[in-house]
Amino acid sequence: MNIKEIIVVEGKSDTVAVKRAAGADTIETNGSAIDELTLTRIRHAQETRGVIVFTDPDFPGRRIRAIIEERIPGVKHAFLEKKLTIAKNGSGLGIEHAHDEHIRAALSAVYTVDDQPAVDIPLADLMTARLIGHPDAKRRRERLSELLQIGQVNGKGLKKRLEMFRIGYDRLGEVLKVLDEEETKNNE
Repeated sequence: MNIKEIIVVEGKSDTVAVKRAAGADTIETNGSAIDELTLTRIRHAQETRGVIVFTDPDFPGRRIRAIIEERIPGVKHAFLEKKLTIAKNGSGLGIEHAHDEHIRAALSAVYTVDDQPAVDIPLADLMTARLIGHPDAKRRRERLSELLQIGQVNGKGLKKRLEMFRIGYDRLGEVLKVLDEEETKNNE
């Protein structure tokens, strides 16, 4: 599947299942206590690629859907019946327990084919921009993440996050310029 939208799931196990079944990018809410930073990332994802909310068919999953729907209008929703999400041993329930074909079927009902070329930012460019492998890298990444609204990310995850939000050289260059100007101003 070549899914344009970013899939919002509850946790890491759901991400593993969605990536295995559909190869899609995900944002994890880390449970029903969805925080403002996660909502900001979801809003940004909706603006750049679109969002499909794909949460468990239980009370916390419905609560997450309601919060996102209220705060970020226009998101799409994919659903699985409860019986398709029950663990083999019967003791758990969730997207992570669904068969790949069921996940693909649920997403097929709402996704958009992604026809945009992938963004590829080489690690060497991130090193040159002092975003990884530099004493100031952590601080610069934190500010870059704020300016781009992509959520805090470590050096290893920066490349993937930039590519997931389709932040190309032009936009990255604009933000790096702002970052460099701020540093120059602070050092005066």
